[in-house]
Amino acid sequence: MTRFAVALGSNQGSRIDHMRQAVTELRALGTIEGISGLYETEPVGGPDQDPFLNAVVLLDTDLPPARLLESLQRIETAHDRVRTVRWGPRTLDLDIVAVDDQPMDTPDLQVPHPRAAERLFVLQPLCDVWPEAMVRDGLTAAEALASVSGQKVDLVAADW
Repeated sequence: MTRFAVALGSNQGSRIDHMRQAVTELRALGTIEGISGLYETEPVGGPDQDPFLNAVVLLDTDLPPARLLESLQRIETAHDRVRTVRWGPRTLDLDIVAVDDQPMDTPDLQVPHPRAAERLFVLQPLCDVWPEAMVRDGLTAAEALASVSGQKVDLVAADW
């Protein structure tokens, strides 16, 4: 089994419903070992859009990374995810942000996520469930969290 940190985000439709259903669907891919608090955050980059709900789920799975990514994209599609504008609004966004195995860098997947160490909306929920996760060479989520400034996240619910 490999442990993956999967970041969840939603800023369209019934955000909380998309997030809760995604957690249920992730259970079919392996064993959920942790679910972070639920945070509301302002969008980073992209067009003007509504705030996001963000969280991180720890998933232990036998799926290889490429198959996990395919499965996450199928879940997004089932939630009517549309990919027309980079960093645009979305019903559901699922990203692999960390792994307890070797880092990977393929044309389709980079883990740790290349911007995870810079984004409070990833780091705060990741630190809820896996503060020692590597988010860059030699840098843990907790260490990166201490160095991120100028961003804001609001805890909506610790248990959702």
